[in-house]
Amino acid sequence: MTLRESVEQALKTAQVSVPDFSELLIRLLDSGVLCRDESQTEQILYDRFARLEPLVRDYLALMGISVLHDTRFHYVRIYPPGADTPGLGDAPDTPPATGLRARLSPHEVALVLVLRAQYERALREGDLDDDGCVWLTYEGLTLALRNLLGRSLPESRSERRALFASLRRLRLIRYNAEEWMENPGSHLRIRPLIVTFVSDDILATLEGARDDSDEGRERSASADQQEDEDVR
Repeated sequence: MTLRESVEQALKTAQVSVPDFSELLIRLLDSGVLCRDESQTEQILYDRFARLEPLVRDYLALMGISVLHDTRFHYVRIYPPGADTPGLGDAPDTPPATGLRARLSPHEVALVLVLRAQYERALREGDLDDDGCVWLTYEGLTLALRNLLGRSLPESRSERRALFASLRRLRLIRYNAEEWMENPGSHLRIRPLIVTFVSDDILATLEGARDDSDEGRERSASADQQEDEDVR
């Protein structure tokens, strides 16, 4: 039996057509992620994946692609060969498949790091909603970006819109495009998928750098205060 015949037989058993299976694979390979609560289309595709998960995993494994499926928060993410996959052990030493790798700009990297840090903080405090998301205001985000990395959002309005749209396509955030950035008190939701984009080691390094910076500022403030007292 050929591979095609084997796949068709499995699809027949699952009562899924070949075009529907192809649509699911194309969507996964194109976007790299599925979130059930994103849209009606992704809900259908996610449910289809849940029915065909063993077959999809085996099919993608032939190309060295790993699959991460979070059944609690209902999302799926795929990883190219050689990528570190959370919870799936060390990846084999395989040349990278650049077509599946998200090439992030410096602004995108900075924003992802800050979102991950804010998510971790809320996670520790138990401040997640029923969907595992963390709510963050625009003002709170800009403040966290400045405090953690000493950076600001792009000055250009169009660049800021493109930046947030990019992270939305990665299913890392959700927000109301009409309100976001218009109102400093408006919120975005950081999705649980963010934890798969930043490793615990990188997060620990980021938090360590923040603690060192805070300690340095405290020492500087203490020294300034002591100097003022000596002058008096």
